[in-house]
Amino acid sequence: MEAKTSAEVSKVSKLAENIIGSEIIKLAAEVNEKIRNGQHVYNFTIGDFNPKLFPIPAELKQAILDEYLADETNYPAADGMLVLREAVSKLLKERASLNYAVDEILIAGGARPVIYSIFKTLVDEGDTVIFPVPSWNNNHYSYLNHAKQIKINADPESNFMPTVKHIKPYIQEASLIALCSPQNPTGTVFTKQGLEDICDLILEENKRRGEHAKPLYLMYDQIYWALTYGNTQHYNPVSLRPEMRPYTVFVDGISKSLAATGVRVGWSMGPKLVIDKMKSLLNHVGAWAPKAEQIATAKYLSDLKRYDSFLALQKQKLHQRLDGFYKGFTQLKSEGFKVDVITPQAAIYLTIQFALHGMKTESGQVLATTKDITKYILDEASVAIVPFYAFGADENSSWYRLSVGTCKTEDIEGVVTNLRKALKKLS
Repeated sequence: MEAKTSAEVSKVSKLAENIIGSEIIKLAAEVNEKIRNGQHVYNFTIGDFNPKLFPIPAELKQAILDEYLADETNYPAADGMLVLREAVSKLLKERASLNYAVDEILIAGGARPVIYSIFKTLVDEGDTVIFPVPSWNNNHYSYLNHAKQIKINADPESNFMPTVKHIKPYIQEASLIALCSPQNPTGTVFTKQGLEDICDLILEENKRRGEHAKPLYLMYDQIYWALTYGNTQHYNPVSLRPEMRPYTVFVDGISKSLAATGVRVGWSMGPKLVIDKMKSLLNHVGAWAPKAEQIATAKYLSDLKRYDSFLALQKQKLHQRLDGFYKGFTQLKSEGFKVDVITPQAAIYLTIQFALHGMKTESGQVLATTKDITKYILDEASVAIVPFYAFGADENSSWYRLSVGTCKTEDIEGVVTNLRKALKKLS
């Protein structure tokens, strides 16, 4: 192989040279360009909240201001302020039936540093990580850790949640299984039986490895667990199978439940050995949640009835939007258009399908790829949504994520009307 010329030699590390940017951010840039040019776009791409529609709790906002006025602006404790870890421990016990002591809880600046530190703590270079696709960013975290990726292609029959059937063939080579429920991007959840089966598989594998081998760990991201609708229930591995406690590391926080994505307060709980190592790692990164926000969050969580009241209103507002779009897509499907939708279960996402591959536009263009379809929907219906390939699924998957955190209820009818007009133009 010929040596690179001086002009071809990378000026940065191999990791930085080959890192892939977020597909969602790329799509959002295209949408924002249209908006800057004066076009009205229904933008449902980003998994975030419009603070004008979904503000954080007023009491939390005031508590944050109070803590800054009280000069709580120096370094927080490396593993998080004790008062917040105590509040989180109480929240988990009383609302999730999980018993974690304060030294088994780590506070960080949102869920992302938690996920990063879990990967760095549990996965060596060359280790295998199993995760479903579509799912959020597991491919990127695996890349940052130089891990081998086993992508499980989940399907609509299981609401895009992975099953034992998907995971079992690869279980013996894995170091980490990364799961999320409620799931981003699908807004669906594990059934009790489905999660129990996966837990039993992990327990069986760790028994096979024995106590002297590196165990198989489960990263369980439940950042959306408070946002379930109707009869949907959230399940977690440790409550279902207490024997999973030594092998399970959770991802959690207030980002979604309290619409506090920019407040940056997240946490992890798990085996003390793992949590201690994650603490040491994040101490060097400096990925702490700000001290004022930590103390304010602790004060807010001290009254769980107040927390419950906020959640009830939050869930009502979100489900109103999800259900509105669900009914709209169900109507479009009944009219014969090639769309589909999965019943909303949780989170802020609706899974929708545009099975339009091979159809022609009025100008005669064939919608040959998912990118063609995505662009058509954006150009003709002014609706921006994220294809599942942005979450690791097949490039020509016809399924999409619609995020409602920035949606006004009065927009739903306009979106469905626009889609109907755009779909009628296809042949």
